Amino acid sequence: MSRAGSEGGEMAEIPAGGVIADFLAEDHRRLDALLQATDAHPGRIDREAYDQFRAGLLRHIGMEEKLLLPALQRWRGGEPLPVAARLRLDHGALATLLMPTPTAQILATIRRILSEHNRIEEGPDGLYALCGQLPDTEATRLWDALRAAPTVSVMRHSDSPAVMKTLEGALARAGYRLEALAPREEGESR
Repeated sequence: MSRAGSEGGEMAEIPAGGVIADFLAEDHRRLDALLQATDAHPGRIDREAYDQFRAGLLRHIGMEEKLLLPALQRWRGGEPLPVAARLRLDHGALATLLMPTPTAQILATIRRILSEHNRIEEGPDGLYALCGQLPDTEATRLWDALRAAPTVSVMRHSDSPAVMKTLEGALARAGYRLEALAPREEGESR
């Protein structure tokens, strides 16, 4: 943390980029735990855990899209990060996967995308590591905005043909498809 003068002349704590990176990575871990709890029992989806995961993931995507990526782009003089387009395609695919009623296939696809996506963000040269290079004023502004990010209102699930077509298109644009599930063993339930 560094210190800077505030309007009243007193010194205020400013978070280093590592605090921002830690905050976002910890949110990944929280979301991973909720996703794990969603289908911890074979053959059953825990809707309470899934609803928390769904709202949390949408909030997290919003923090990155509306706060983090713009802050890093401003820091780069308006030039988008080279990885921003890839992350936005993933965010679109993930948000679209949250529209229909969750199934084992949808959960497997979400896991697949997040396993690659989170590595891009959390790696030593990843998106979050760049936060440490932000000037103190920008880091402070970003930190305050991230902590104040509101919860997200989510709509009811829709399994309409239009939603499923949108889902397939968003996955294809991002280079994914719905994960194939292994055939069930005799006597095994999903």
